[in-house]
Amino acid sequence: MKMKWIVGFILLTMVAGGTGWAQSPQEPLTLEESVKIALEKNLRLHSATEGITGSKFRQKQAGTNFLPQWIGQYSATKYSFPSFIGNFGGGLTGVTSSRDVYNFNTTVGQSLFTGGSNIANYRLEKFGVDISKADVETVKRDIVVLVREGYFNILRAEKFVDVGKQAVKQFEAQLEVAKAFFEVGITPKNDLLQSEVRLANARQALVRAENDLALAKSSFNILLRRDINEPLNVVDILGYKPSTLRLEDSLEEALRQRPEIKNAGLIVDQAKESVKIARSGFFPTITLSGNYGRTSDEYSLHSDLESERWNLQALATLTIFDWGNTAYKVGESKVKVTQAEDSKTQLIEGIILEVKQDYLNLLTAEKNIEVSEKAIEQAEENLRMNEERYKYQVSTATDVLDAVTLLAQARVNYYSALSDFNIAKARLDRAMGRMYP
Repeated sequence: MKMKWIVGFILLTMVAGGTGWAQSPQEPLTLEESVKIALEKNLRLHSATEGITGSKFRQKQAGTNFLPQWIGQYSATKYSFPSFIGNFGGGLTGVTSSRDVYNFNTTVGQSLFTGGSNIANYRLEKFGVDISKADVETVKRDIVVLVREGYFNILRAEKFVDVGKQAVKQFEAQLEVAKAFFEVGITPKNDLLQSEVRLANARQALVRAENDLALAKSSFNILLRRDINEPLNVVDILGYKPSTLRLEDSLEEALRQRPEIKNAGLIVDQAKESVKIARSGFFPTITLSGNYGRTSDEYSLHSDLESERWNLQALATLTIFDWGNTAYKVGESKVKVTQAEDSKTQLIEGIILEVKQDYLNLLTAEKNIEVSEKAIEQAEENLRMNEERYKYQVSTATDVLDAVTLLAQARVNYYSALSDFNIAKARLDRAMGRMYP
């Protein structure tokens, strides 16, 4: 009885405090954790990974063309009247005791020479496996850059909310001053009305910023395949570290590491193997086959009326004239090689432009950070001076309100430049073929 009371007390305590245990503050996600979750759950990556498995099956299927084929047949035939079997030397050796005839036949065939089509087809499918692997690497890098962009968009939105809250507080403080001055008759009602309007506008801007933050978090949840409304916090890493990258080094690394370039080269190799497959039509095919057959009036194939025979055959087949069909196939395959090479060249040119564009965007964001930092210092000093001047009625309420607005905009510009820099860095890493920063 005492034990039951103790257990009940413990359960009651857990129920009373269970809400706190179940709703413990969620640990904020780091960028590395976010990338890991996305790579584990992304369906596009899962599909690309499955593509490797499919390509390997096609490669194995192509490999079976090198192996012998074994075909077996068994048939049962019922005739309207007895049939004769065993045709040896032009004469009939016997008659079946019934109208039923059972036949077994098996053939083993081995290709000895196919003009190179088998080996070319196997190599083509092997390149297909490599292409699927390169596709997976491409998808991984796309996912990583999307996660990094989404992560810094959340941080940008959070900073904008902070700026909005600061602006609201500053406008509220200015409104209190304007009220006090108006009540004692120092300033006209117009100053009070301006302060109220500016405060209302700031509150509206704060609501928009909070909505933008909620949308950024929802988008990030979808990217990580979480519930769209699941609570989300991220570690604040919105900072600035000067970049040491050089454009020449970035271009060299991109041309060396981008999986898309490797993919394009493999497609060219595949097209060349297709030419070999088409060209194999100019050569004979040589096969070796063996056949064994048995016929009987019993389903077990053992009876007095039974016969069997076997043969071994070597066969060479050559298409002497096909109205240029093979030549046309070869010509078309060569055109596809040229097209694949052109596509690879265009891809490389596009990557070079992409790297330069992302590199210049990084430099622009870096310069904007320096400018916006100084602008914040100047805007803070401007607000301080106007607030002091307004206390002594040397400046107007409009000057103070404008100074608050300028400071809020300077802070927005700074955090925009910070997030733009980090996003530009993520995109440049992607353009260079990097997986992680």
